[in-house]
Amino acid sequence: MQSKKLKIYNTLSRTKEIFEPISSPNVGMYVCGPTVYGDAHLGHARAAVSFDIVFRYLRFLDYKVRYVRNITDVGHLEADADDGEDKIAKKAKLEQLEPMEVAQQYASSYHRDMEMLNTHKPSIEPRATGHIPEQIKLIEEIIANGLAYEVNGSVYFDVLKYNKEEKQYGVLSGRVVDELMSGSRELDGQSEKRNPVDFALWKKASPEHLMRWDSKWSVGFPGWHLECTAMSSKYLGEQFDIHGGGMDLMFPHHECEIAQSNASHHTDPAKYWMHNNMITINGQKMGKSLGNFITLQQLFNGDHDKLEQAYSPMTVRYFILTAHYRSTLDFSNQALQAAQKGYKKLINGLRIASQIQYKADPEILVDEKNVGQIEKSIASAFDAMNDDFNTAQAIGHLFNLLKKINSLYTGQLHSAQLGKDVFDKLIQTFNVFITEILGLVEEKGDNQDELLKVIIDLYSKAKTARDYQKVDEIRAGLKGLGVIIKDMKHGVDWAYEE
Repeated sequence: MQSKKLKIYNTLSRTKEIFEPISSPNVGMYVCGPTVYGDAHLGHARAAVSFDIVFRYLRFLDYKVRYVRNITDVGHLEADADDGEDKIAKKAKLEQLEPMEVAQQYASSYHRDMEMLNTHKPSIEPRATGHIPEQIKLIEEIIANGLAYEVNGSVYFDVLKYNKEEKQYGVLSGRVVDELMSGSRELDGQSEKRNPVDFALWKKASPEHLMRWDSKWSVGFPGWHLECTAMSSKYLGEQFDIHGGGMDLMFPHHECEIAQSNASHHTDPAKYWMHNNMITINGQKMGKSLGNFITLQQLFNGDHDKLEQAYSPMTVRYFILTAHYRSTLDFSNQALQAAQKGYKKLINGLRIASQIQYKADPEILVDEKNVGQIEKSIASAFDAMNDDFNTAQAIGHLFNLLKKINSLYTGQLHSAQLGKDVFDKLIQTFNVFITEILGLVEEKGDNQDELLKVIIDLYSKAKTARDYQKVDEIRAGLKGLGVIIKDMKHGVDWAYEE
């Protein structure tokens, strides 16, 4: 197991730390999932793919991972505020549907899109509406500890008292309460909160509010921040290993989670906090609230005015992996087209790797230079993953391995020059990295291989008969479908056009 080498950037400490699970080999990981009121966009994809990589790599290192990702189907109000309209309820009114119809519709489309991106399903996927009793119990615990108060049927977290008695509010984001107070002055009588920085744990429902539940305080609904604390502690315990989510959730959402956990259980919820960065368009964050987002379905079918073409799910996944998860990733057609080429190069490599066989030859000496280069690239690829899941660097080293695989395929390099052990290690590492760790798969239609075999056979016969017009027609036809014919020494083969 290479686990001792794995380092994770912990947002809480602002440093890379050696990953040491609380109860190895078991790992608990909670990731904030979507609020299901619209189709998933590229920003959702980045979070899902980023933590899918974390999940995959931890399992590759032989950890037993319980991966919990929630569905928010209540309590997330417009502008992430404590007052206003529920995002799902607002959508329900617009579409003249029940709120749960909206939640179900967009949860289903989210799952469809995540499956197309080849992300693993989480171990548990709880919904906020299915955990109302747990959230009420959590509020009761915080009130009993004197860190929340009820007013007019709503319950608010007392940030100033928490800051004095329990822990610093703002420890994750670096925010300072006094500065937050000075920047959010409210006029007397405008708010029922004791202080403007306090946040809602339970809100009394207005008459027109569609989603409501009974509680001892009022008929109302839970605060958005509360659900993650309730569900993470239920399925992973009061403290678990990794809490993940988008950087935009760091404040106030994750900050509130830390406060709620300490106020109820007197402990931080997670040992390591991980945050993926944004996807930008022309330097501006992509998001529904800004109206500049591109849905995944639009990406897949090319139906958006910012798109020059359609991009396949694996192209999108590869595009996300070409940047470190903590770096911003700027959308452009050029970047996606480059990703398309890179993805096809790796998939062509997978096809080749499955074809080449080791051939022993006692007269051929082992080439120590090539062996050393392969060993170094393999070690460097794992070093990159162990350095806070740096997929961008790992991919660079995989391309070095691909050069060796291509050389074996063309005959420039003989398998005996590597020795059986290094040859096997090269092929195995390349396969495992692409499919298991990075989660890239070949995108092909039904019966594609069989059809191509028939076409290539026709091409070979036309070539033998010197029917060059037919040869050119077959070449051009396949090229139009993104496939190129390769005339090799050992016969005819094909590859995806890169």
